[in-house]
Amino acid sequence: MSEILGKVEKPEAEQFKNGRKLFFVPLMVVSPQENITITDLAGKYWIEAAEQLNNLESKLSQIKRIYHELLPSEESVKQLEKMQIGSRSIVESLMASGAVISEIEDDDLMREFLDWNLCLSLQLQSPNVFNKIYDSFKETLRQRNEHITKRIDETLEDDESAVLFMREGHHIQFPNDIQIFYVAPPTLDALKRTLREQYEAKSFQQKDSASA
Repeated sequence: MSEILGKVEKPEAEQFKNGRKLFFVPLMVVSPQENITITDLAGKYWIEAAEQLNNLESKLSQIKRIYHELLPSEESVKQLEKMQIGSRSIVESLMASGAVISEIEDDDLMREFLDWNLCLSLQLQSPNVFNKIYDSFKETLRQRNEHITKRIDETLEDDESAVLFMREGHHIQFPNDIQIFYVAPPTLDALKRTLREQYEAKSFQQKDSASA
C-alpha cells in the first residue's frame, strides 16, 4: 500500500496514474459551538483539503467516486448540512463535477458503532461494565471495517480515483492494489492539537468539579 502526501510533484505523478487510487481525507468533525479559534482552524482546514484534492486531480485523474463515513445512503448527503460537517462543500463540488457517492456504511453497524462510542464516553464506575462495553465496541468496529473495506473493493473500478472522508484511527486494511494518497493540509496538526488541548482542559475541569 502506497501512502503519499496530498501534494504530488509532476515528475513523480506519472507513475501513479494507472491503477485504483484512493484519496484519504481525515474527517474532522467540529461542533459549531466550539470556540472561534477551533471553528476558524476547521474552516481553513477544509479549504486547504479542497485545494489538495484539486491538486491531486490535476496531477493524477478526476475523482469519480465519493466514500464518506456516517452516510448510509446517497440520499443522506443532506445530513451533512444538518450535522454541519465541513466536508459538505467538497462533496457537493465533486458531485457537481460528475462524481457519484458510493455507500460504504451498513446502517445497523453504523448505529451500533455510534452507540458503543457513546457508552464509552460515559463516566462508568464498574471496570467489568467498561470491559464488556469495550469488547462489544471492538467487535462492532471490526465488522464495520470489514464491511467498508469490502464495499470499497467492490465499487472502486480499475484506474479510477475516489476520495474517502473518514476519521483517523480507523484501522482499516485497504486492498493491496489500491494506492492510498493521504491528504494532509497544513492546518491539520494545529487543529488536532487545539482540539486535544481543549479536551484535556475539559477533562481536568470535570475531575476538579467531581473532587470538590
